[in-house]
Amino acid sequence: MTARPRIALTFGDPAGIGPELVARQLADPASAEAADILLIGDEQELIAAMADAGVEFAWTREAGTGIPQLIENGGERPAGGFVRKQPTREGGLWAMASLRRALELSKQGEVDAIVFAPLNKSSLHLAGMTENDEMSWFETVLDDGTSATELNILPELVTGRVTSHCSIAEVADLITFDLIVERAELLERVLQARGIEKPRIGVCALNPHAGESGKFGRHEIDVIAPAVEELQKRGVDATGPFPSDTIFLKARDGGFDGVLTMYHDQGQIAVKLLGFDRGVTMAGGLSVPVCTPAHGTAFDVVGTRTASTGAYEHAFRTAVGVGAQARAARTAS
Repeated sequence: MTARPRIALTFGDPAGIGPELVARQLADPASAEAADILLIGDEQELIAAMADAGVEFAWTREAGTGIPQLIENGGERPAGGFVRKQPTREGGLWAMASLRRALELSKQGEVDAIVFAPLNKSSLHLAGMTENDEMSWFETVLDDGTSATELNILPELVTGRVTSHCSIAEVADLITFDLIVERAELLERVLQARGIEKPRIGVCALNPHAGESGKFGRHEIDVIAPAVEELQKRGVDATGPFPSDTIFLKARDGGFDGVLTMYHDQGQIAVKLLGFDRGVTMAGGLSVPVCTPAHGTAFDVVGTRTASTGAYEHAFRTAVGVGAQARAARTAS
């Protein structure tokens, strides 16, 4: 086992900007210096990605050479190639084949973290994905008892969620004491992987004005505050619950390293306003950390070589950090 993490990269939906982003990342020699890279796809996809980006880099099919290793995804390539700039069943099937291969490699102990370039949910559903999102699909493919929760990562702030892709009408019933504690502890581990020894975590309220002492609901009194107290007993530097219309002001001013939100948009709106082109989405809680840039496939700029690489670069660096932590933990055990 080498000291460097092994990171699997997939090109995302072939109709979008993902192939260009991957190629531009790998054209930087620092990428191969930071990690052993397994590139999941096929040779045609790799060559097309370099053409999209206008770059070239060395690659191989052999393991242990220090340069990116191409591993076939086992997918079926359409005879006429992939249609660009629009969702297609073929593109969804191909992206899923690459992700499935990466997840299988993680189950075999060959991968410490995964980075996937942007996907298109319409393509995935055309390809037969029945789960609400790719994170639920990851759980299905891994089938190892682990469950995913979404974290959003900016250079200056990380947010975690108690609930995620569900209707607003369902949120209140899904928030539990145990789930708050579990998700806050996961958020703490991710922050520690970023080098913050004792991260400060702010916990959001569910209701306006944090429930106004029960006038607008009792979740803060009956569920959230007791969970925060339990976290403090466990040594987690967590405080709250704070109203969601002020907690991100405290975070912006340096009061928190991470914020635990109660539902999807409570955190996503803030994160995208703070840094849409720098944000990273991470599937935490799985047996392998999975990272991706927080933006989509950007069909409108495909082929123009103008796509911003900032979020993808941050996703790669995040995967290297959490992957190194996972590898070190396995080595220690």
